[in-house]
Amino acid sequence: MALVKNIMSKPAVTVQPSATIYDAARQMKDAKIGSLIITDDKDRPLGIITETDIIYKVVAEGRALDTPVKDVMTTDLKTIDEEETVEKAAKIMAAHLIRRLPVVKNKKLTGIVALKDVVKAKKVNSESEYYPYYT
Repeated sequence: MALVKNIMSKPAVTVQPSATIYDAARQMKDAKIGSLIITDDKDRPLGIITETDIIYKVVAEGRALDTPVKDVMTTDLKTIDEEETVEKAAKIMAAHLIRRLPVVKNKKLTGIVALKDVVKAKKVNSESEYYPYYT
């Protein structure tokens, strides 16, 4: 079975809780990603901010772009250990209706796994089961 550490993106792009929404949005644009993990000074994940958070919690509510990320980040953060299986990552994502899952080792952020990574890994795995001589 494939492990999360083999399919995750690393390093995850992070931002400090005191960063502004403007800075976070800029960082997402520059990195061409849809989310940032908010970490403390020991690289422990505290929350996540996504494009959707910025639209719904900032733009739609008329908040200023200098609002700190910590005021709008999602703090009910689900994480997964890098040694867990891709199957477990899929189950966590499905159970909590999320598309991104921060990956940790000893509570420190090591990467991020997205739903597209899980789908791709499961597709490759099922193809190799059906066509073992071609993989």
